[in-house]
Amino acid sequence: MALRLAKALRASSEELFELIHDPATEVLRNLLKNPDLTEEHLLALLKRTDLSEELLQAIHNLQKPEKSHRLRLAMARNPATPAPVVITIMPHLYLFELLDLCILPGVPPDQRLAAERQITQRLPEIPLGNKLTLARRAPPGLLGALLREGEPRIVQTCLDNPRLPESALHLYLRSGKPTPDSLSQIARHRRWGTYPRVRLAILKHPRTPAIWFTLWLKNIPVGELRGLAMKRNLGQAQRNVIQDEMKRRGLR
Repeated sequence: MALRLAKALRASSEELFELIHDPATEVLRNLLKNPDLTEEHLLALLKRTDLSEELLQAIHNLQKPEKSHRLRLAMARNPATPAPVVITIMPHLYLFELLDLCILPGVPPDQRLAAERQITQRLPEIPLGNKLTLARRAPPGLLGALLREGEPRIVQTCLDNPRLPESALHLYLRSGKPTPDSLSQIARHRRWGTYPRVRLAILKHPRTPAIWFTLWLKNIPVGELRGLAMKRNLGQAQRNVIQDEMKRRGLR
């Protein structure tokens, strides 16, 4: 061990590429003190998934990660990087690098969540084309935020994403964000427009066009129909269709 520790301090560039595979953390710590250590050595070292948090913190404390985008990205992608370090790195990463952290296998939940939050914070400044790409590739945690953007093309792309959870859609439908157009988009969707719970949530929204009441009310259970009749936030056109359906069924 003593020989390996000493060698790590004065090894040549080629020898450093061999030493980065040493199993001993003490050797790797000494390696960080070697004056011939370069960015390429650190990038190779950061591919290891068995590094300790202490060593990763030491790598982050070097001046090199502050100057190198490649090192920042490698630090963010290493599953053992401490959460506080990841949080300081995230603002420096590009949009689709953050997206990769959200969807690549093996990324710890804390790092994935930090990447999702960083993307969500940037949404107001992201161009439409990039938002559409996000909506196509995004994981469940991002799709709710993209839906709330409300832009018809983004809404449609989110609806088509198989990773969109029903819970995110219901959260959107309970908010004040949907417009008559986006509500109709959901109602017409080949998947979501067939879900009874989604249909009911659409019918409960005050901005839903009356045509969906005309098309759907005849098929909903009596209890749900009575519940809609009691909702005071619906418009007169919607309430008229509800009352007509109740009369047709002989209900009061």
